[in-house]
Amino acid sequence: MISTLQKTIRPMWAARGLHKSAMEVLKHPAPEDTVTASFGKFISEIKPQHLSSSVLHRSKRMVLDSIGVGLIGSTTEVFELVLQHCQHMYAPDDISSVYGRGGTRLSPTLAAFVNGVATHSMDFDDTWHPATHPSGAVLPAVLALSDMIPSNSKPSGLDFLLAFNVGIEIQGRLMRFSNEAHNIPKRFHPPSVVGTMGSAAACARLLSLDHSQCSHALAIAASLSGAPMANAATQSKPLHIGNASRLGLEAALLASRGLEASSLVLDAVAGVAGFSAFYEDYVPQPLESPNDGHTFLLEEQDMGFKRFPAHLGMHWVADAAASIHKLLVGVGPGTVSPAQVQEIQLRVPKSKYINRPFPESEHEARHSFQFNACSALLDGEVTVQSFTPAAMNRPELLALLSRVHVEHPHDNPANFNHMYGEVQVTLVGGDILKGRCDTFYGHWRNPLTDESLRKKFRNNAGVVLPSEKVERLIEVVEELDRLGNCTPLLSQLQ
Repeated sequence: MISTLQKTIRPMWAARGLHKSAMEVLKHPAPEDTVTASFGKFISEIKPQHLSSSVLHRSKRMVLDSIGVGLIGSTTEVFELVLQHCQHMYAPDDISSVYGRGGTRLSPTLAAFVNGVATHSMDFDDTWHPATHPSGAVLPAVLALSDMIPSNSKPSGLDFLLAFNVGIEIQGRLMRFSNEAHNIPKRFHPPSVVGTMGSAAACARLLSLDHSQCSHALAIAASLSGAPMANAATQSKPLHIGNASRLGLEAALLASRGLEASSLVLDAVAGVAGFSAFYEDYVPQPLESPNDGHTFLLEEQDMGFKRFPAHLGMHWVADAAASIHKLLVGVGPGTVSPAQVQEIQLRVPKSKYINRPFPESEHEARHSFQFNACSALLDGEVTVQSFTPAAMNRPELLALLSRVHVEHPHDNPANFNHMYGEVQVTLVGGDILKGRCDTFYGHWRNPLTDESLRKKFRNNAGVVLPSEKVERLIEVVEELDRLGNCTPLLSQLQ
């Protein structure tokens, strides 16, 4: 029966003048020539010596900031909910540490999950361009995996940073294959897409997988990616970061066991969507070998660090409004009285999920142009305390919110690299005050100084750790690239 079937099929391709081998070449490009393979080779071949001093410095700042926001995030309700869920629904597995819980350990994948949730639970984590939160998806996975590795084989601090940087680099490269990805998102939350891929890449590097396994790790991760923007400004948004970290780690572990997936997941294949399912204008390019003079994206563009826990877009309007507060109050502490204000005009990009006139929860407030502008106008700044129920329900703040109108100028795109925030306040007497911010302090074009970043870390980590441990963490992260293994970092988080 088989031989008859073969005879029937053979003339079909032979009649077209094609040899069988020629057909296979047409259908399947040589594996080494695919975009997917180039990413796998990059992950497997990259070495610590490929990290410049600038990339090392910037990535250590990211590690420090991410740990800090994760530690303060461990005090939130959403973190407590997911931690209880993991402890009640899964068997105990005393391996990987949990942010802010000295006596608690979980399995590596669950630790990556809850620590990722903690990192994004207050929307205080770093942001890059094209828009995503890169560290929260990668660092918890690398920490959890490092906890899992036997004590006599712990990665060096430099290998730890290499894996972390690979995870950041892969995210940035994938997002640059799409113009859509450059704008504030509408469909998928980017960390749930590229974050999962970055986590998988970082863990594959730390596990020293070969180039084929690294490619498979990315392809497996692609099947575990994606979360809708509808869950922004809810308690479920932090799950996107937690899942990205957890599922990327799982993808790498599955690939290490031999699980295979599409060898073309990152390539543009007509009629069959791979990673292009997430970006409609996806045009991928091979990633050059690290031995061919590769420059990390972090070398070319610094990271954005937030001064207060809210969506990045809020920082523009907050700084613009704070400048008006200074004009009204002068130097020194004080608040603006709503009795002074007749109207507040905001000129901001058009983005539906951060246009929230009257937020009803802390998560909505963190995603509200109106709330953050009015908080900064009233108090001169936005802080962690601005999102407490007491602060949110102040009659003065509610009065200001009722006087806000929003405009979307055509020259103000929903793009973190090109947007601006403008606030215009009309006073009861008719005077008009204007404030405008084109680049806030903390943006990658105007990055926080090391001193400011350490101050933020001390404020955040000090909520759950004693001061001596906070200072020791700062020291350990600073010397991480010089440590023979990463145990000092892991022990400080235990």
